[in-house]
Amino acid sequence: MYDIIIVGAGPAGLTSALYALRANKKVLVLEAKSYGGQILNAHKVENYPAIDSITGFDFATNLYNQVKKLGLEIKYETVLHVETDKTVTTNKGEYHAKAVIIATGAQNRKLNIPEEQEFLGKGVSYCAACDGNFYKNKVVAVNGGGNTALEDALYLSNIASKVYLIHRREEFRGEEVYTKELRQKENVEMILNSNIVALKGKDQLESITVENQNQERQEIKVDGLFIAIGQDPKNTIFANVVDINEKGYIESPDGVHTKVDGIYVAGDTRVKELRQLTTAVSDGSIAATMAIKEMKNEA
Repeated sequence: MYDIIIVGAGPAGLTSALYALRANKKVLVLEAKSYGGQILNAHKVENYPAIDSITGFDFATNLYNQVKKLGLEIKYETVLHVETDKTVTTNKGEYHAKAVIIATGAQNRKLNIPEEQEFLGKGVSYCAACDGNFYKNKVVAVNGGGNTALEDALYLSNIASKVYLIHRREEFRGEEVYTKELRQKENVEMILNSNIVALKGKDQLESITVENQNQERQEIKVDGLFIAIGQDPKNTIFANVVDINEKGYIESPDGVHTKVDGIYVAGDTRVKELRQLTTAVSDGSIAATMAIKEMKNEA
């Protein structure tokens, strides 16, 4: 019997473990792939308080080592099911706890073109708020048609010298107020009814190839590409213990509790306004603190 089982070893999950272990709780972290989550792929992190600049890999590794020193138990297994009694079933076994924290994060949707992974952190990004400042006075492109893409384009228009906004349809899915503002920006050019089909460069992204609905192609020189076509949280396995919205994110009345007592949520996997490293670690610390507090109240 564990005090707390944490599903996911990204920043939210590992921060939950950090707080729980410092409170002398018996903790198990279950992770399907590798510790660190999406931050592992960040070329640089320069918006985390008190850290001037650090790679995503170093940040994740530092956090992992910090928690390991406290006696972290982590098992690389795929969670298949969670019960209301806090029984967690994986592909290798069954575990029991007094509390469960779901911190499985969300995966950015990919363009699924061969060069996408090659240029990740070398011109390709999924987060304008994280990486936009690296492209001051440079040329960038944003791919997408929802609010995130429109907001990213607006944000980048105040940093970059030129912003191409590329969308596969004629109309944007995002709010009209954003599209209206973007059309008034002199340094924003919209390329509609088009898809990105190739990325080119040597050690760094240098250009993108765009194909329109008539299969006509054009190559556009850019320094950076921000892909904003959505995220995929994988929460269907938790549907019996949490409420999930239409986009697949876990709903929480206060950002930490779910509909089942003793089951908590933290990080990018939940409904929230801002998905950033700072908010992930904040969620993790709050989830663990509430779990510990409520276990004491039940004792």
